[in-house]
Amino acid sequence: MKKVALITGASTGIGKEFSHIHAELGGDLIIVARSQKKLDDLKTELESKYSIKVMIIVKDLSLPDSPMEIYTEVNNAGIEVNYLINNAGFGGLGKFHERDWEKDLMMINLNIVALTALTRLFLPQMVKRNEGKILNVSSTASLMPGPLQAVYFATKAYVTFFSNAIAEELHDTKITVTALLPGATETEFGRVSGMDKTEMFSKTASAREVAQDGYNGMLKGKLDVISGVTFSQKIMMSMIPLTPKRMILTQIRKMQEIKK
Repeated sequence: MKKVALITGASTGIGKEFSHIHAELGGDLIIVARSQKKLDDLKTELESKYSIKVMIIVKDLSLPDSPMEIYTEVNNAGIEVNYLINNAGFGGLGKFHERDWEKDLMMINLNIVALTALTRLFLPQMVKRNEGKILNVSSTASLMPGPLQAVYFATKAYVTFFSNAIAEELHDTKITVTALLPGATETEFGRVSGMDKTEMFSKTASAREVAQDGYNGMLKGKLDVISGVTFSQKIMMSMIPLTPKRMILTQIRKMQEIKK
């Protein structure tokens, strides 16, 4: 029987690659994003290439009612979701007290509230069937505080630890929850957040590579999957617990400052 994957933020970047990977394996899809045209184009491409079924849901997940509207639409269609891939999210660069609060609030709603709500809505059905997999896209940013991206780093810390916690709550079931922690990745995220002009985004991994690592990790039921990280970044991450926090904060701030 074909597995159905519901993927948020499916129209571009890592989310689009998730859609391709799942379709290549013969799975049906529910793809969610704000852009009707991008979703239509992706649906046409995937259905013609892989002879699968793709359901489109156009939603802005930063709006509070969107998760329930998605859940209702899927239930009304009589579709069981086997894989829930919470990929949608965005960041933004700047000092917290100078940033547009409405944008940061939207970030919190999308990165935290929508992801949590969708998980809460679809997980009981998985538990009832004792079958299902959840993949939440976090970030290596979740492992440290992020001056100049204070809210973004904090939202991703929530995603990682929320995912890990419910994974343990489900230890006696066949359901797994995986957190994907990408490093700097070649997607629209860098341009939209302004990070493409910083040292942190001087080297980026391909969205396909990161999506493949995350998808494979989900299938294996891993807790955390770190992907798209350079050798020097791996060294830095391993040193975080041993380094004075002031030093870490200064280093991250400098890496996130706009190049002159």
